[in-house]
Amino acid sequence: MASRSSGNFFDLASGKLLHVPQTPRSLPKVMTIPGIISDGNGSSDADSDGTSSFCRERKIIVVNMLPLHAKKDSETGIWRFNFDEDSLFLQLKDGFSTETEFIYVGSLKVEIEANEQEEVAQKLLDDFKCVPTFLPHDIQKKFYYGFCKQQLWPLFHYMLPMSPDHGDRFDRQMWQAYVSANKIFADKVMEVVNPEDDFVWIHDYHLMVLPTFLRKRYNRVKLGFFLHSPFPSSEIYRTLPVRDEILKGLLNADLIGFHTFDYARHFLSCCGRLLGLDYESKRGHIGLDYFGRTVYIKILPVGIHMGRLESVLDLPSTCNKVEEIKEQFKGKKVILGVDDMDIFKGISLKLLAFEQLLEQHSEFQGEVVLVQIVNPARSSGKDVQEAKSETYLIAKRINEIYGGKDYEPVILIDRYAHRYEKSAYYAVAECCIVNAVRDGMNLVPYKYIVCREGSSSRGIKVDSAKTSMLVVSEFIGCSPSLSGAIRVNPWDIDAVAEAMHTAITIPDAEKQLRHEKHYRYVSSHDVAYWARSFMQDLERACKDHYDKRCWGIGLGLGFRVVSLSPSFRKLCVDHIVSAYKRTSRRAIFLDYDGTVVSQSSIVKSPSLEVVTILDALCNDPNNTVFIVSGRGRDSLSDWLAPCGKLGLAAEHGYFIRLNKASEWESLVFDLDWKEIVEPIMKQYTEATDGSYMEIKESALVWHHQDADPDFGSCQAKELLGHLENVLANEPAVVRRGQHIVEVKPQVFSLSLSLSLSLMGGVTKGLVAEKVLSVMVNTGKAPDFVTCIGDDRSDEDMFESILSTVSSSSLPSPPDIFACTVGQKPSKAKYYLDDTSDVVRLLQGLANASNPKPRPGPHLRVAFDSVF
Repeated sequence: MASRSSGNFFDLASGKLLHVPQTPRSLPKVMTIPGIISDGNGSSDADSDGTSSFCRERKIIVVNMLPLHAKKDSETGIWRFNFDEDSLFLQLKDGFSTETEFIYVGSLKVEIEANEQEEVAQKLLDDFKCVPTFLPHDIQKKFYYGFCKQQLWPLFHYMLPMSPDHGDRFDRQMWQAYVSANKIFADKVMEVVNPEDDFVWIHDYHLMVLPTFLRKRYNRVKLGFFLHSPFPSSEIYRTLPVRDEILKGLLNADLIGFHTFDYARHFLSCCGRLLGLDYESKRGHIGLDYFGRTVYIKILPVGIHMGRLESVLDLPSTCNKVEEIKEQFKGKKVILGVDDMDIFKGISLKLLAFEQLLEQHSEFQGEVVLVQIVNPARSSGKDVQEAKSETYLIAKRINEIYGGKDYEPVILIDRYAHRYEKSAYYAVAECCIVNAVRDGMNLVPYKYIVCREGSSSRGIKVDSAKTSMLVVSEFIGCSPSLSGAIRVNPWDIDAVAEAMHTAITIPDAEKQLRHEKHYRYVSSHDVAYWARSFMQDLERACKDHYDKRCWGIGLGLGFRVVSLSPSFRKLCVDHIVSAYKRTSRRAIFLDYDGTVVSQSSIVKSPSLEVVTILDALCNDPNNTVFIVSGRGRDSLSDWLAPCGKLGLAAEHGYFIRLNKASEWESLVFDLDWKEIVEPIMKQYTEATDGSYMEIKESALVWHHQDADPDFGSCQAKELLGHLENVLANEPAVVRRGQHIVEVKPQVFSLSLSLSLSLMGGVTKGLVAEKVLSVMVNTGKAPDFVTCIGDDRSDEDMFESILSTVSSSSLPSPPDIFACTVGQKPSKAKYYLDDTSDVVRLLQGLANASNPKPRPGPHLRVAFDSVF
C-alpha cells in the first residue's frame, strides 16, 4: 500500500531530493479494540480523517534511534531485539499510567537488509510497539553523519565553519538528505497515527522539519517537540542557509520544549529577528502567535530515572567495585569526570585546571586524583582525534611532573565502562566536575548526586552525613537547576582550579547542605516528572484545536496553518449585494492603503476605476460613505477630490470632513505638548540606529521596525515610560503599538455639526461609532453597515461597529459586513483576498446603486485636474 502522504512533499527542499524507495508495505494502524481504521486510500481532507477513536490514550514518540538493542544470531540468522532500559525515551513512560499506550517511531542502530525489512517491521510492531524507519544507506549517511553531525551539531554548539579545517561548509545534498529522512519518518508516523486522538512527541534536532510534513497532512494533529541540544544565539543561527525552513518547521508544532530559558530565549530571538514574530507571557506560559495559532514554549530540564539508577547501586558488582576503588585510592581524594570524547566537553581544559591546582597547592600532590572516564566518541573526525590526542598529551605531562611511585594524578579510563562501574566511581568521588564548553543538558551531575545518596536497600551504604560537591560549567543545561554547585567558566583555567580547591576543602557541614538541596531537586524532578509535565502542557496547547477553522497555506517547507474562527469566511459579492438591495439606510466605511489601493503599489493615488465607484456609491442618497485612513488630510483631499459627497477621516479620525463642501473639523484644541515630545523622540532616534520619527499634524510617532529588534524594543519601553512621566499633566495619550510609540492628543470636544463629546484618544473605531450615532440621532438609523480594512487599526472599526449595533440605541439590528483584507486572524466575520477583490465588491454595490456609476466627461476632467 502506498504511503498516505502527499506526493508533492518531494518539492519541499530547494533542489531535487534524494531518491527514497517505497517501503514494502504500510504498517497497519495499531488498535487496542476492534474498530474501523482508514486504510489511507480515502479523502486527504485534513479535517475529516475518517479514523475511529480509541479507548486507550496513545502517545507516539518519534526519535532518531529506537530504544532497542538489536543483534543478529550468527548461526540462525534471526534478529534478536530487546529494550534499551537506559534509554530516556523508554524511561519517560513512567510518567503516565499503565493504561497509556506508547508507539515508538525511529531508526534501528543496525542496518537491515531490504528483504528482511518487512518481517522485522512486523515483529517490532507486534512485540515492542515500535515502527522502524528504514533509511537507505546513502540517505542515512548524509542525513545523520552529514547534516546532523557535521552541520547542525557544531552550529548548535556555537562552532562556525570559518575554514574547511574547522567544520564542514553547508552542503545542499546533505540538506536534501535531511529533508528526505524527515519525510520517511513522517510517512511512518502517518501509518499509525490517529490524528484526532493521539499525541505525537518529536525529539531532538534530527527531526526539526518533521512537524511541517505532519501539519501538512493533518492540520489539527497534536504535535510536541523537545530539543535536547542547545539552541544558539541568533548571531550564530542566522548563518545557517536553511534557517527559515527549520524555524518554520518547529513552529508547526503546538509546544516546543527547551532545557533552559537561555535556549528558549535564543529561539524566540531568532523568531523575532528572522520571521518578525513577537511573543508574550500569559499566566506563566510563553506563547508565539503564528497565523492564528499559539505556539507554546516549554522550559523544563529533563531528569533521570531514579529507580533505574538505584537498582544499579544494589547490584553486587557495584558494591564490589566500590570496595575495590576505595582500596585503590585509600587515603586520597577523588575528583571524577565522566564525558564523551568530543571537542565540546572541555576535557583538556579540565586537565589544565587540575594541573594548575597541583602547581598552586603543593599540599595536594600525592593526595588528590582526577579520574576521567571517557565515553566512546559518538562520531569520528579530525576534531575528535585532535581532542583525544591533546587529552593524552596533557595527562601524560601531568603524570610525569607530579606523579610518583605509588601516585598517578590523572587516570584516564578510555574504554567502554559499564553502568555499575560508573556508579561505583560516582559513589566514591568527593567531587564531580563537568567542564563542557557547551552542552545541551548533561545528566552526569544528577547521577553523581543520587549515587552519593547511596541505596536504601542492601546495596551501597554511605556515611550518615551524606555529602557531594559539584563543579559545573555555566554553559551546560543542568547548571541553572543546581544552585548549590560551584559554577565556572570552563575557559578560565585559574577559576576552575580554584573551584576544585574549594570543593575539596569546604567544610563537611556545608557539603551536606548542598547535597541535600540537590538531592531534593533531582529526586522530585525525575524523568517521569519531566515527561508528565511536558505532556500536560501539550494537552493544554491543543485543547482548542477544534474551536477554529484551519487553512493550509504556503509551499514546500514554508507551509503553515492559518487558524481562524469557525464563522470566518470569504465575503461573497452576490450575498452582500442582495442585502444591499433590500436596505435603504446604508453606512460604508473603507480604509485606504491596503484596501482600495494596494500596499505594494508605488503610485498611492486611487485609480480612475476606484474614484468612479466611490463617486457612484456617494451619489446614492441612501448611502453614507467614509474613507477612514491614517494618511494626512491634504493627500486625501487631493486624491479623492472628484468624489464630492465622500466623507473623509484623516489621521485615524483626528480630522473629519463630511463632504467636499464642508470644512475639515479637528477633534483637538491643544497640541502644545508636541514641543515637549519632539525633542525627546529626536534624542531616542539619534540613540537608536534604524529608528525614525514621523511628524503628523495631530500626533508624533516613533518607529523602530528597522532597528535591532531587542534594542529597539528596549528603547521603546524606555521611551514609553519617559513620555508618560513628562506628559502626566498634559492633554496627550501615549501608547505603544507594533514597532511604534505614538503620542496622540487627548480629545475634549468636536464641532457641533457632528454632535460629539468625548474624552481620551481617538481611533478609527471611534470615528465609525460616532458616525453611526449621528445617523441614529438624525432619524436615519442604518439597516446596512459595511466596513473593510486590512491592518490592526481597522480592527478598532470592526470592534466598534459590532459593539454599537449590539447596543439598544438602534431600533433594529442592521446587516453587518465587517471584512478584513487577507486571510488572517481578525475580529471581522468575513475576508477578501486582496484589493482587487475589494474593488470588485464595491463595483457590485455601485452597480446596484441609484444612480448607476457612469464616468462622464465631467468626472474625467475633474480626475485629470487632480493629477
